[in-house]
Amino acid sequence: MALIQVENVTKIYRFGEHELKVLDNISISIEKGEFVCIMGPSGSGKSTFMNIIGCLDTPTYGKYFLDGVDVSTFGADELAEIRNKKIGFVFQQFNLLSRATALENVELPLIYAGVETKERKERAKNVLSKVGLGDRVNHYPKQLSGGQQQRVAIARALVNNPSIILADEPTGNLDSKSSMEIMEIFKILNDEQGLTTIIVTHEPDIAAFGKRQIRFLDGRIVCDSNICTQERES
Repeated sequence: MALIQVENVTKIYRFGEHELKVLDNISISIEKGEFVCIMGPSGSGKSTFMNIIGCLDTPTYGKYFLDGVDVSTFGADELAEIRNKKIGFVFQQFNLLSRATALENVELPLIYAGVETKERKERAKNVLSKVGLGDRVNHYPKQLSGGQQQRVAIARALVNNPSIILADEPTGNLDSKSSMEIMEIFKILNDEQGLTTIIVTHEPDIAAFGKRQIRFLDGRIVCDSNICTQERES
């Protein structure tokens, strides 16, 4: 089974007597080591899809298998454990603690995981070095550029050695130069470490970094470049 296997997933939000269907019978698989970019206009369902595969939400109908385990029926505590062990998140807003150093921000997931102080600091320093911030470990967010802050956020996502990196508009608050630098980091993580990488973006130049592009519209997948390429070749 694929690392991510989504089967006939529908997501409905209910507001009193009204229903809003944001995902409509989605089925898709993503293999270990893929680099996938999710695209689509606002309201297309792409962020809801990301929330489900990131175990931040559950489907109304259908199943979601993560690494062979059906997590679609898991409760809040079980989902939190899965997120902490298997998934690293990177968001458009860097979500760094302003009064904590880069090192302390990266250590946070390890504190929640109960990792001892010495190992925690070593692992945090190691991933900060990987993203080019080995000389900025004691800097606070206000002392860092936007691109550097996003590097800290990526390091924080990596520190628990996740199976998957999920990034929601990770370059949305960055200039073009910083955006390219951040995407190069994701590319290296995927190419050299085989880290499964899934990025939501509305920018074609960012989506071009992905080896596979999936487009959402009105809660459905309207194009998957894997399938489109196969159709063009046949």
